[in-house]
Amino acid sequence: MIRSLWTAASGMQAQSTNIDVIANNLANVNTTGFKRSRAEFQDLLYETMRPPGITSAAGNQEPSGIQIGHGTRTAATQKLFVDGDFQHTENELDMAIEGEGFFQITQPSGTVAYTRAGNFKLDSEGRIVTTDGMLLEPQISIPTDALSVTIATDGTVSVLQPGQTAPSDVGNIQLARFVNPAGLEAIGRNLFLETKSSGTATTGTPGLEGFGTVAQGYVELSNVSVVDEMVNMITAQRAYEINSKAIQSADEMLQTANNLKR
Repeated sequence: MIRSLWTAASGMQAQSTNIDVIANNLANVNTTGFKRSRAEFQDLLYETMRPPGITSAAGNQEPSGIQIGHGTRTAATQKLFVDGDFQHTENELDMAIEGEGFFQITQPSGTVAYTRAGNFKLDSEGRIVTTDGMLLEPQISIPTDALSVTIATDGTVSVLQPGQTAPSDVGNIQLARFVNPAGLEAIGRNLFLETKSSGTATTGTPGLEGFGTVAQGYVELSNVSVVDEMVNMITAQRAYEINSKAIQSADEMLQTANNLKR
């Protein structure tokens, strides 16, 4: 029964982590380009009292053994890179990726980060930047006298300036993709970093070689489903509750054993 206390406690700790993950998903339901996470669990080591398949004294093979588990633990929190819904904004600097790929962002340290959030803006020098002022990579500058900005599905950025009859190109957006996007390290601010698990980034032109296309005037919304997260939260809450009941039952059984008299 002492084992059962620790086993049930591990279940409560696991469900507490599960609730943390669900709460973060719900908190980011309106975060542009956010990808929901899923907590994954695995059982702990087993104490084998009788191995399965052992031969009994009568010479018969036992069909099953006796193994007592020691609970569960959080094995991983996986990012699910399913596309979110698109919202039409009519903002000429808003971009969404239809398909596979990430925008490349240059951080102040010079390290390249990756994002699905395409709500870009211009800084004081006319460069395309994120909400935090970090530069889009490769760097693209919009002339101050530009009358309009057009972004093609292949990432070509062109502007129409006074006195021109046709737009002129000012840069090309390049996307990045990974063998294992779930292996990216989330660092907040809608950014991800490359890791050994994700593999090295492969860059390319939108619409070619499996890369998604760029949709101007749209942003990708969070892929969090409030209904699904509420169901997951109820399930986690009930699992937490039943584990606490297991601790209570084990405690009552121990109390009964302690109160035995000869």
